[in-house]
Amino acid sequence: MKRLLLLILFFSATLAYAAKPKTYYVRIKSDKGESIVRLYNETPKHRDNFVKLVKRGFYNGTLFHRVIKDFMIQGGDPDSKGAAPGVMLGNGGLPYTVQAEFNPSLFHKKGVLAAARDDNPAKASSSTQFYLVQGQVFSDAKLDEIEKFRLQGRKIPQSHREAYKTIGGTPHLDQNYTVFGEIVKGVEQLDAITAVATDSNNRPVSDVKMQITLLKKREVKKLEKELIKASFKKKLIM
Repeated sequence: MKRLLLLILFFSATLAYAAKPKTYYVRIKSDKGESIVRLYNETPKHRDNFVKLVKRGFYNGTLFHRVIKDFMIQGGDPDSKGAAPGVMLGNGGLPYTVQAEFNPSLFHKKGVLAAARDDNPAKASSSTQFYLVQGQVFSDAKLDEIEKFRLQGRKIPQSHREAYKTIGGTPHLDQNYTVFGEIVKGVEQLDAITAVATDSNNRPVSDVKMQITLLKKREVKKLEKELIKASFKKKLIM
């Protein structure tokens, strides 16, 4: 009887593990450093599209072509690969869009990965272009103002407010652009890129090329151990 119970528990645990969605992490590198980004399973269409492009090496050699300090850095335009200096970029992509995936728990705090888009009514995302949020820190009064004038009265959840008041972000973009990942390590690269000199089109004067790769299983295991340890230390300090 005891052996049967152990077998049932074993198979239950195995099934639970198998049912758990795989978590993907990508490494974004440039001459300004590297960042590790976790892709959200809550946005599967964007996750799967991004993973597909990364596996193909689509982003390697493309530029962060639009950089605005205290706002975000944008990349993923295939036309940016080998583009001549000073050329305006941002209209390139593959001939499809990704359906918007708005989730009330996902918001534009500093470090998130989100999909760029044009002004289409369905708010569908670009097939390839994305941005990483730097943003800025807001006061309660400023967040109240954003709710009133930029969000048509929609309230910012209290937990999101706390993030916007501490680490910062871009709250006016919430529920307008799909957020589908976040930097879990190496946010310093984001700050370094936003500090570069740009031209009148917000393109860096000196090209910032990127390379994006998927983390391998052994790298994921090591990273997740580091993140758990860091989280535990943070809880002890608090």
